[in-house]
Amino acid sequence: MKNKVYTILIIIFSITCGIISNDYFLGTLILISGLLNAYYASIGKTYNYIFGALYCLLSAYVSYINGLYAMAILSLIVYFPLQIQGYISWIKKKDHNNTVKVRKFTFKNSLIIVSSCIIGSVLLGILLTKIPMQQLAFLDSSSNIINLCGIILMNLRFQECWIVSLFNNSIDLLIWSINFINQSPNSLMMLLVSLGYLLINVYGLIKWLKLKKEK
Repeated sequence: MKNKVYTILIIIFSITCGIISNDYFLGTLILISGLLNAYYASIGKTYNYIFGALYCLLSAYVSYINGLYAMAILSLIVYFPLQIQGYISWIKKKDHNNTVKVRKFTFKNSLIIVSSCIIGSVLLGILLTKIPMQQLAFLDSSSNIINLCGIILMNLRFQECWIVSLFNNSIDLLIWSINFINQSPNSLMMLLVSLGYLLINVYGLIKWLKLKKEK
């Protein structure tokens, strides 16, 4: 019952934001799919990936028209397929309550993830600076590399995916705040999605810590 209430509240909130911002269709869909993806993932439900797949397609388009080409390309050819892979992976690892079984990092895992994010962000950022009209190259690269790590960790059911996602949220908030200030298309909704993700990721981390203790 509680999940249904939260779902309805998210939909009402998204529609309201769409009306206020005059971004009735695309913006509303982005907000609904993004927040439902994050919420259902936070409670370990496999169908979060259905909303995640829709969000990837929509965010790819919005990122493209805002000159964030790394975010657009990776959303389409990497993040979208990972939603499908994640759905299949989670289906195989559910418990009797239809909830995913949670895993935990080792110290070695932490070192690999941190170093991979730093190196990957720098290398991708350098490549993006070579693309004409690319905006915020190193913020774009950092957001995408960290987001990619977070998605992979979520697919592998590591509870630390939420910590990685919180780092990514901080960068996303900065990116879309800059775009909103510059009055870029659909930037308000992307900013609201980032704020929503931040709150839900905090909730998700707490929830998954509890899920791990229950196993």
